[in-house]
Amino acid sequence: MDLKRYENKKILILGLGREGLVSLRFFLENCPQARIGVADIAEISQFSPEIKDLLAKNTDVEVFSGKDYILGLTNYDIVIKTPGIPIHIPEIEQAFSEGKITSQTEIFMEQCSGTMIGVTGTKGKSTTSSIIYEILKAAGKKVSLVGNIGTPMLSFLKDATAESFFVCELSAHQLYGLKKSPHISVLLNIYQEHLDYYKDYNEYIRSKANIAINQSKDDYLIYNSSNMEVDAIAKESAAKKIAFNEYDWKFGGKTALIGGFNLENAKVGAIVGRILGIGDEVIDRAIADFKPLDNRLEFAGNFNGVDCYNDSLSTIQESAVAAIAGLGEKVQTLVAGGFDRHQPFDKLATAILESNIKTLLLFPTTGERIWEQIEKQASILKKGDRLAGLNHYFVATMEEAARLALANTDPGRICVLSAASASFGNFRDYADRGNCYKKCLAEAAAAMKFENNA
Repeated sequence: MDLKRYENKKILILGLGREGLVSLRFFLENCPQARIGVADIAEISQFSPEIKDLLAKNTDVEVFSGKDYILGLTNYDIVIKTPGIPIHIPEIEQAFSEGKITSQTEIFMEQCSGTMIGVTGTKGKSTTSSIIYEILKAAGKKVSLVGNIGTPMLSFLKDATAESFFVCELSAHQLYGLKKSPHISVLLNIYQEHLDYYKDYNEYIRSKANIAINQSKDDYLIYNSSNMEVDAIAKESAAKKIAFNEYDWKFGGKTALIGGFNLENAKVGAIVGRILGIGDEVIDRAIADFKPLDNRLEFAGNFNGVDCYNDSLSTIQESAVAAIAGLGEKVQTLVAGGFDRHQPFDKLATAILESNIKTLLLFPTTGERIWEQIEKQASILKKGDRLAGLNHYFVATMEEAARLALANTDPGRICVLSAASASFGNFRDYADRGNCYKKCLAEAAAAMKFENNA
């Protein structure tokens, strides 16, 4: 670990969430001669207890907080930006143009002596990263799961060795501006998302591309050649390329993973394992033991005879389409809609019209757009008669959605929350939405049984 670049520099930690806390602690411990500042839109009174404690013990740290937090950028040589801070604030754009801005991801990749396995994609990256991690762990490797899903990366830098492996789930925000790519990179898919963060879809694509375009001929890129955007990026990488959708591997055992897309994620894990010399027996055992992650086609329980699934991480139409296909013909009720990021819903509308779904429970604000798209696609596909057998309700709360779901889904059939939209507005985040879904289903089922027995 060589931190000479940071000695005697003025360093600003921009953003004081989970990652910002780790960045602040890291530089206080490892760069005592640096002048360190912090900046966050929250007021000091709203900082976490851990941040408050660190600042109380390090009173020389300059603090910029509240609505004018961004004004501190001009006073610093290096700005370590957390991913959630917008990139198109004028002061941040200026700092990027001056070469001031870096990130935990970039620092870790520059400094880490271990093997980096980076995973990105609009959807599937958490499950794929977790499968790879479990395969390496089963093989006895010294492996850590870091990044967007795991612990912030700088927590591991001090103890990293050449024998260490790091499976890094990388969001587009973490990849933005990155100048180094992992030794093994996985690029699953790219669809329209986060269009409220980036200038346009192309900027989002270019951000994702950073996982691959700085690779060398000694590196590996595992990618999806059937996704046009991904295939174009693969052509820019100098790495050895493996198109996982064309790779000859099928899991022959039993697994709790649902849907063809999840088996593709497992295939990616198998490819990484084979690259690292892990035997198929170990790979297969790890996949057989793997449990689906929370909020990702998670079985939420059987309520009054109805099998319910929680796919709250579904924030784009492609993931909802995959959920409907993965669960199959028994899906009778779909809970969808949420925060509007100006994404299309044509594929979801077509999938609904071609499915056995009978009931739609639609949250604002995209719920109305989803129903309008269904009506439009029904006209285009000449499926007007299908609309007559499709009940839809615009719901304001999860309590209302859960009650209607159980009232309108037959025993033995499936209800799935796969929103195809972000959770903001009604819920704190996707996990809050998923937890609320499970809680409200249990409460609605208990109330209905009581009413039925009354």
